[in-house]
Amino acid sequence: MEDASTNVTHAARLVQLLKIQGFSATEHMKSGSCTYIPSATEHMKSDSCNYIPSRWTVNGYEWEVLLKPLLVPRIPAEEVPVPSSNLHQHLGEILQSKMGSDVTFLVCQESFHAHKNILAARSPASKAQFFGEMKEKSSRRVEIMDMEPEEIGAMLHFIYTDTIPKLEKQEEASTVMAQHLLAAADRYGVDMLKLICEAKLSGGITVDTAATTLALAQQHNCSRLKAKCVKFIVSTPEVLDAVLATEGYKHLEASCPLVLTELLKSAHGRNAEA
Repeated sequence: MEDASTNVTHAARLVQLLKIQGFSATEHMKSGSCTYIPSATEHMKSDSCNYIPSRWTVNGYEWEVLLKPLLVPRIPAEEVPVPSSNLHQHLGEILQSKMGSDVTFLVCQESFHAHKNILAARSPASKAQFFGEMKEKSSRRVEIMDMEPEEIGAMLHFIYTDTIPKLEKQEEASTVMAQHLLAAADRYGVDMLKLICEAKLSGGITVDTAATTLALAQQHNCSRLKAKCVKFIVSTPEVLDAVLATEGYKHLEASCPLVLTELLKSAHGRNAEA
């Protein structure tokens, strides 16, 4: 009987690189996600799946690899509403409750409790006062002689909350408050409050307030406010005469004599144009 065994003494070998653009086998292929078929006569394709075929020939035999990507459904990201910041509310509550306060301002026998760290973060003058070489560095009580209680309270409220409700009203009292707060904001370096006061005063210049506001603008380097005041005062001869008759103009003469020269030049220029 003849020996039915077969000796395999020769084997063909070929290394084939299979590269699919935009598909990473290491990320998407799992066990059972692809089918390897050793013969072209045994093509196994499923009508329910999409295959990516690749064919080549080795030693006269045609080989084929069918790659079936594993489809992973994508869940659309759900938008989560993000509320607006309420930091100013929390800081306002801390100011009102006096919790953890480490400095007290004494103004006309009224006291205002605050926190040195918050003041220093918002005011360069306060930073130097409490953390520099000034005598108030270790003091827990600071007396203020040149401000009214309502003014220091409004400025502290702004430092903690970035809001200034007392300037939102359209009345004479809010204009006077804006004048005082502008000076305080400049003194303590609270620049945003200074700009808000400047905008408030710029939108409400009258015969009664023009000269006083002009003096403030000159003293505290508010160039835009100063220009608006001058423009208003010299707008007509009648307005100029009315402003010259106010108590505010007398204060302007005494405190800012140099600005009078600018007024005269502006008035002369206005008359020349007319």
